[in-house]
Amino acid sequence: MACFEELEVGQAAQAARTVGAADIEAFGHAVGDLNPIHFDEAYAATTPFKGRIAHGMLLGGYISALVASDLPGPGAIYISQTVDFLRAVRIGDEVLIRVEITALDDKKAEATLSTTCHVGRKAMVRGVAVVMVPRRSA
Repeated sequence: MACFEELEVGQAAQAARTVGAADIEAFGHAVGDLNPIHFDEAYAATTPFKGRIAHGMLLGGYISALVASDLPGPGAIYISQTVDFLRAVRIGDEVLIRVEITALDDKKAEATLSTTCHVGRKAMVRGVAVVMVPRRSA
């Protein structure tokens, strides 16, 4: 577990996830978002997306997982997260999730991170997270 005193501006972490139909279905059922754009291929084919797409917040969940597991890591608590959804993510897309520390607030023990999700060279999601980070034990 990283403590606030170990963090530096510019530190980054990334992970890759391939979006599967089962991921979309599990997420949708877990949160109660059963929009047919995510579940019904025939319906989704009639939309501008021409097929099923992932929930945008599924990608937000991938960002949260990276914050919790890698940077800053276990013990970090979300304060806020902005999310701009730029493009639709589809079943089978490999998503590269990246977080990078852009600022540190020593008084509050908070880290500000840029957050992005890419498929290939295309940005799908971008935003900014602020997380509270545990301090080193006395």
